[in-house]
Amino acid sequence: MKQYQQALRVRTQGKSLHMITSKINTYVAESGITTGLCVVFVRHTSASLIIQENADPDVLTDLENFMTKLVPEDGRSYIHSAEGPDDMPAHIRSILTKTSEQIPVAGGRLVLGTWQGIYLWEHRQRNHNREIVVHISGE
Repeated sequence: MKQYQQALRVRTQGKSLHMITSKINTYVAESGITTGLCVVFVRHTSASLIIQENADPDVLTDLENFMTKLVPEDGRSYIHSAEGPDDMPAHIRSILTKTSEQIPVAGGRLVLGTWQGIYLWEHRQRNHNREIVVHISGE
């Protein structure tokens, strides 16, 4: 079994969703693995990964609006505030979503549905440099 690993660095612009599907597909192609599994892992506790609709941007807006209502940044609801009022809500958002995704690889490409894309979801207000580890294994 072959193994291939790369680190993907993404500079975020505050709270936002960043499509990373094409870069991960590039890594899958570079790996030479045609059948296997791609594991994507974000190395942070205030950002997450999701697989979601990639055609209509309103879906992403609705997700962000829902998360804002679900996990408010009111500055009164949390004890942890050392890094600002958005830090603890970002940690909560991260556990409600995921820090990793597993996607099958077939024919040298990610096996995603027609309307699925992989996104890094930045949960903090300010810009960050995020690192995502992409590990591909298979034949």
